[in-house]
Amino acid sequence: MRAEKKVIAEDLGKQLGASPFVLLTDYTGMSVGQFANLRKKLRGVGAEYHVVKNTMLRHAAKAAGLGEFNGSLGGMTAIVLGNAKADISAAAKILKQFTKEFEQPKTKLGLMRQQVLTAADMSAVADLPTLDALRAQIIGMLQTPATRVAVVLGAPAAQIARVIKAHADKEGAAQPAAA
Repeated sequence: MRAEKKVIAEDLGKQLGASPFVLLTDYTGMSVGQFANLRKKLRGVGAEYHVVKNTMLRHAAKAAGLGEFNGSLGGMTAIVLGNAKADISAAAKILKQFTKEFEQPKTKLGLMRQQVLTAADMSAVADLPTLDALRAQIIGMLQTPATRVAVVLGAPAAQIARVIKAHADKEGAAQPAAA
C-alpha cells in the first residue's frame, strides 16, 4: 500500500476505534442534496456520514481490530461514525426515517463496540427510545415508590387534619345557635 493510502487508512482506523458505533450503508442512487441533508441530520445527533473506499475501510477495520464486517464491503459504501456522546438509536432512527422517505441509503451492517448488528438489528435499535428518554423513564420509575411512600405516610396526618377541621366547623356552627 502506498504511503498516502496508509496514512488515510490509519486515520480512518483511529476514527473507527474512537467511535462507539459504526453503521455501514449503501448510498447507491442518492443525490448530492439528499446526501448533504442526511449528513446535516446526523450531525445534529453527534454523528458523521462519510463515503469510504471499501479497501480503505477493510484496512482501517483491521487496524482498529473490528474484523472484516462479515463480507458487507461491496458496492458503494458510506459509514456513520458517532462521537463520544453520540447515541446509536438516534442515528439509526434518522437512517430509518430517511430510508423510509427516500428509499435510500440501504443499511448493510452495524457495529456497536465489538458486537455486529444486522440490518434487522439496526431497525430494532432505531425503534428504541433515545438515551435521554430511557434515563427519564428510569428516573420516573425510581421516583414513583418514593412518591407513594410520601402519600401513604402523609395520609394519617391529612385524615387527622380533616377530622379536626370538621369538628371545628361543627363547633362553630353550634355556637351561634346557642347564643
